[in-house]
Amino acid sequence: MANAPSTTAPYRRVERIELGNRLLRRRDVELKTGKSRSAIYAGVSNGTFPAPVPIGDKSVAWLEEEVDSWIAARLAERNRTMTTGKIQHFATAQEARP
Repeated sequence: MANAPSTTAPYRRVERIELGNRLLRRRDVELKTGKSRSAIYAGVSNGTFPAPVPIGDKSVAWLEEEVDSWIAARLAERNRTMTTGKIQHFATAQEARP
């Protein structure tokens, strides 16, 4: 499973940090993305979420621009899905139950 190709678009890697870009601690990433701690690290492990940057002996942070790029990719994926009509909303699924 580890060698399976990713079905999501890769986030845009930042090679040069622009002035004003911030480092986000894990809690900030959780709040910004809505992902849990375990989901963040699972995404890092399987390559579908940006990897953290070490900022100390036992501290890491995420580059805000990479997290924003990941969010933008999710929105683009959602928009593509909506235009093809293959998205099923939760309310529609609930209404379909007997």
